[in-house]
Amino acid sequence: MEEADILFGIYCPPHPQPLLSPEASEGYAKLRQAYDTCRERIENSDADLIIVYSTTWPSIIGHQIQAHPEPEWVHVDDDFHYLGSMPYKFRMDVDFAECLRDSAKERGLHSRTIAYEGFPIDTGSVVALKLLNPDNRIPACIVSSNMYANRAETIVLGKSIRDALSKQGKKAIAVVVSSLSNRMFTEHINPTEDRIHSPKDDEWNRKILEFFADGRLEDLSQLSREIHGQIRVQKVVAYKPAWWMAATMGQHNNYHGEVLAYEALHGSGGAVVTLTPSSGSFGDKEFDEDDVEYYHGDRDVLDKGML
Repeated sequence: MEEADILFGIYCPPHPQPLLSPEASEGYAKLRQAYDTCRERIENSDADLIIVYSTTWPSIIGHQIQAHPEPEWVHVDDDFHYLGSMPYKFRMDVDFAECLRDSAKERGLHSRTIAYEGFPIDTGSVVALKLLNPDNRIPACIVSSNMYANRAETIVLGKSIRDALSKQGKKAIAVVVSSLSNRMFTEHINPTEDRIHSPKDDEWNRKILEFFADGRLEDLSQLSREIHGQIRVQKVVAYKPAWWMAATMGQHNNYHGEVLAYEALHGSGGAVVTLTPSSGSFGDKEFDEDDVEYYHGDRDVLDKGML
C-alpha cells in the first residue's frame, strides 16, 4: 500500500451542542469527550494541515476553498441560535488552498478560493475547528460541499486534494463534518430527553457505524446510494461525504475504525469516528461504482438530436 498523505480521518457532527452546551445532557457530554480525544490525537501527530469538508457549507457552482489567512467573526447557528454565539479566529493554509484550487482545475473541476473579510464560515466548520484545533496550532483548509456534485465530481475533488498534498509534501488530517440521519425534531425538547428521531433512522445509523468500525470505507462509499435511499434525508454520511472521504483518504478498506461516540442531537444522529490507515483489510471485493480520474461534466443521457 502506498504511504498515505492522510494520517487519519475524523467524522464528526455539525451541530453546536458539543461546543456550546456539553453539560446539557449525558449524550452531549460523550460527544464532547470524543472530540477531546480526537484533539489529543491531532496534537500528538505530526500533521501539517487539517482539511475540513463540511456539509453545512453548500456551494452551487463548483467548489470553494477558504483562503483568508485569518478569518475572524462571530457566528450564530441558524437552528440553535438560543445556545449563544460562537466567536472564532482561525489560521488557514493559504498556499495549500491555492495549490488545491489549481489541482482541482487540472482535473477538470470548477474551483475557486474565497478570501474576503467577514465571509460567513459555517456552523460545522466552526464547531470542528474550535474543538479539534482550539489553539490554531495546525493551519486548516475548509472545502465546500457542492449541492449538485455527482459521485464522479466528488471523487475527483478528493483526488485533487491528494494531488495538492503530494505537490507540497504535506501530511494531513481529513475531517468530514456531517450528520448520520438528519431528521430533527421541529419543536423544542429537553436535552436530557433527546433521542434519535425514529427507530429506522437509528437502525441505519448503526449499520453505517458498523462499516466505520470495521474500517470498510470503500464499501461504505460503494453502498452509499442504497443507504441514502433507505434513510431518505439530506447530508447523510452515506452520500457525498463518504465519496469524498474515500477518495481523499484512499479507496480501499484498509483502515482501523473506531466509533468514539454515537448520540442524538435534537433527533439527528451524531457520531465521532476515526479512521486510521492500516495494513490489514476487511476483504477485497469487485466494486460496482466507476473510479474517475478527471471530471468531464455531466453525461448526456438523452440524444440531443431527438429533442
